[in-house]
Amino acid sequence: MSGRTSARPCPERTCVGCRQRATRNGLLRVALIEDRCVPDHRGTLPGRGAYLHPTPDCLQLAVRRRAFPRAFRAEGPLDTGELWRVVGQAAPSDAPHGKAVR
Repeated sequence: MSGRTSARPCPERTCVGCRQRATRNGLLRVALIEDRCVPDHRGTLPGRGAYLHPTPDCLQLAVRRRAFPRAFRAEGPLDTGELWRVVGQAAPSDAPHGKAVR
């Protein structure tokens, strides 16, 4: 034996809101189901994923920058209502029904 441990580094991802890198377990994975951005707490939903700090500030930045349609390569505004509920805040008034304004 060489005396080395087999500790694997935790993968890093970039928050689509603030664009800062963080460990994957410190971010919330977001998946796209139809035209809704939904939280993927277990990380098992199919398809592309986007990562976000679970804070209202990062979510607001992501919606304002239109980061979710770009991350998911989707057309048009996406419903972020479920994400606003998860971060514990109501959707801003400029985003009716939780949809990102284009």
